[in-house]
Amino acid sequence: MTISARYFWDDFVQGERIPTSARLITEADHYAFCKLVGYEVPLFIDPEYARTTPWGGIICPSHLTMSFSTAQTGPLFEHALIALLAVERGRFLGPVRPGDTIRTEVEVVEKKETSKSDRGIVVFRDHVLNQRDETVFQLDKIAMLKRRPA
Repeated sequence: MTISARYFWDDFVQGERIPTSARLITEADHYAFCKLVGYEVPLFIDPEYARTTPWGGIICPSHLTMSFSTAQTGPLFEHALIALLAVERGRFLGPVRPGDTIRTEVEVVEKKETSKSDRGIVVFRDHVLNQRDETVFQLDKIAMLKRRPA
């Protein structure tokens, strides 16, 4: 499967991993995000301060990583999504910095039928990887999706 295809509940196979395209996080993206959401944390916006931290420089806010990953995976089920029921087990496993390139692999963890024949539930696990193929973030999403029309 590729992320460009239109998916319904019926199309997902438990255990498969679907890759997204990669996205460079530019300095402009980083600072615009911080300004937009009101992050004034020196670790995110002050290079001089950030160099004195264990990270050794500016890192991106965790929600920037989550937001970019969500945008990468959205097209996967945009035509079938009825509701996002839960977001669980978010784990930030490594820093993301301006200049990093991230991509998301969407793992189909579980599929469940519902009492209504026109929909089902899928548990997805997003694995966000940087340009070195290091997993920097994981998140489980539980979504209610339409079944493929007859």
